[in-house]
Amino acid sequence: MSDDEADLDLLALLRKSLGLDSQDCASTTELPVLKDAEFIYDNSIDVAIDYAGTKAAAATIWASIQKKGYSRETWSEHDLHPKAKDESTANFIFTMDLLNFCFWPEGPFETGYTVDYRGQRWTGYWSLVAALQRAMDEDIHITDSHFWQDESECTEEVLKHVFRSDSATSMPLLNERIACLREAGTVLYNRFDCSFLNCLKEANYSAAALVNLLADMFPCFRDEARFEGKTVHFYKRAQILVADLWACFDGEGYGRFDDIDKITMFADYRIPQMLNSLGCLQYSPPLHYHIKQLRQIDSGHPWEVQLRGCSIWCVELIRREIVRCNPGAHVNAILIDFFLYDTVKEQEAQDMELLAHHRTKSIWY
Repeated sequence: MSDDEADLDLLALLRKSLGLDSQDCASTTELPVLKDAEFIYDNSIDVAIDYAGTKAAAATIWASIQKKGYSRETWSEHDLHPKAKDESTANFIFTMDLLNFCFWPEGPFETGYTVDYRGQRWTGYWSLVAALQRAMDEDIHITDSHFWQDESECTEEVLKHVFRSDSATSMPLLNERIACLREAGTVLYNRFDCSFLNCLKEANYSAAALVNLLADMFPCFRDEARFEGKTVHFYKRAQILVADLWACFDGEGYGRFDDIDKITMFADYRIPQMLNSLGCLQYSPPLHYHIKQLRQIDSGHPWEVQLRGCSIWCVELIRREIVRCNPGAHVNAILIDFFLYDTVKEQEAQDMELLAHHRTKSIWY
């Protein structure tokens, strides 16, 4: 933990001693992500936000959301997402977002990692969800943190079987995914009595508190970078974990977060691609050419930081424009992100021509 970050254990002790309730926790706990995104945008030279494009995109996005009836409940309508509203589903989502990163194939003609499940072929994020569901069908306890720690039962061979591919391309960064499982299992054992639900209890219905807790206690959720002499925070997988819980449980029970609107867009490689397609993000010629040529960008490179930070800020501007033009509309960054992700996947399936997404090998997204 850096010197300028809060000690969450001390804060929890102080809240308890002062008798602060969940509303107090939700209203006083902040996330650094949006402020850091604005800082990145203010200092960006290779990624720019087109304000006219952003206003036009806001109108288009909101009209499409209304027309399609797109809402929080859409999450549970996806075939592979769990439907039960219980502890097993909370553990499934924790496991899913623990491993939710980097699925793209190396070359333009590679099939990529795929999983055949329930009569369909799944790629990208959905290949991970399908692999987890397939493992559970095979009575492999892949969502149980006790299992992750038992290296006599949860062997490398078992995990390779769980994440086996139905194409010639194996699961990307498999060793890193295994390391995330092992690390998370150790943290849950040492700090949370082997239960992710204890993380939820400690966060006390605060989305911001849960994201900060995950980033502080689990190194594999600590999604940060250095930019212009400052540490900037993205917390993509920690934030999407909160969002998935909120959507799956309809904002109740394990999905109740009294400050859910503090969550930002999830800085990955698909949403910048969609924002560029909508005319919201503009790239410098060197960056544009680099992406077009499918060349990789190192994690933490200024280009990558600008792509992620400006995307977060751009979605926030879209959200503000929607609210400004539609008084009374309740839309947050989560809904916009979910909608944009589903839209870009639909366009991809229809072979619509888009600028390629940027390519960064990373556990962060």
